This record gives sequence, structure tokens and C-alpha cells, in this order.
Amino acid sequence: MNIAYTMAPGRGDTDMLLAGVARALLAAGHAPAGTVQINTERPGDHPCDMDVQVLPAGPVIRISQTLGAGARGCRLDASALEEAVALVGADLANGADCLIVNKFGKHEAEGRGFRPVIADALMRDIPVLVGINALNRAAFEAFTDGLAMYLPPDAAEIEAWLRGAMVPPLAETA
Repeated sequence: MNIAYTMAPGRGDTDMLLAGVARALLAAGHAPAGTVQINTERPGDHPCDMDVQVLPAGPVIRISQTLGAGARGCRLDASALEEAVALVGADLANGADCLIVNKFGKHEAEGRGFRPVIADALMRDIPVLVGINALNRAAFEAFTDGLAMYLPPDAAEIEAWLRGAMVPPLAETA
């Protein structure tokens, strides 16, 4: 099973790391599927806006809701997340070198979100890179039956793993 995960220590650091890895893969001519997260700070004490960029060149989708001052509930817009999941699933079916999932979050931990897309990629022998956080690490490890490889939050090391895991293109025949 070609699946790896990474975790960076600071707020938003995993998002920036995976976005940089995706940019490097695209610049090298690879075709990653998946999502990378873009956080936009908001003025005052408001939490950031969360958007995902659907790879390789899909739309940017706002996955956070503005709940108002005092709200304590989950800010994730589940329908927007599922829209991104559907787009990534279609891209994966059309061919991709690898799958990058910005976060194995609460929805994935509960069996929703990107879980089926991750499983589909693994069944197709497409390498998968997932960002996780400490809160959902146990659920991720249970989902992967402990077979996922940990990669330190180092872009060069992650890119090297992905390049080594991607199936080389078939030689053209005359």
C-alpha cells in the first residue's frame, strides 16, 4: 500500500507544505489529483477562511462557514467538502500520478469525506499523501491499519517519496 502522511508543527504549516509539494509536482510535469488548503486570515478575532484548491487546476472551494461571533460549532461546510471530494474522485478516475489530501479530518475519521477517494486511489495503485493532525491521527492509523508511512514535514523528502512511488509512464510503442 503506497500511502504516506505528514504533520507539520505550526498552525497552517501542513497546508503550506502540501501546497508547495503540489506546485513542485505540477512544475515537473506530474498530474496530481486531490486538494491543498489555502487559509486566509480575517480581520479581528475571527478564525481564518478555509478554501481548498482542487488539483491539478480545478476550482477553489470555500469549505468554511462564517458562523458569527460567539459560535462554537464546527465551521466546516460539509456540502462544500463533499463537492471537492466529488471533483477529486472524477479527476482520479480520469488518471492521476498521485493523490494529495490536505487533511484527514473529522469527516474522514467518521468514515466520510475523502475516505472513499483515498481507498479508490490505493486500489488503483496510485500513491497517496495525506496531511493529518494529532487529533485525528489514531483514526487515520486505524483506517490504514498502521501501514501508512510517516514522512517528516520536509518538502524535498516528501517529493522524493512521491516520485519514487509514482508509476513511471508507459513507454510509447511504435
